[in-house]
Amino acid sequence: MYNTQKDWLGAFLIAALGAAIITSFAVSQGQNPVIGLGITAFASVAAVILDHFC
Repeated sequence: MYNTQKDWLGAFLIAALGAAIITSFAVSQGQNPVIGLGITAFASVAAVILDHFC
């Protein structure tokens, strides 16, 4: 009746896109790009993990 299958790749891509938009603004303001990519990766993984448990 209900589709309980999760779309991991879709969830990751949407989370990464959202985090990348904010991170690109921070990089344009002078943040280190490597730190920005790390923040984007961490936020994306955290969003997918939260999506799995909620």
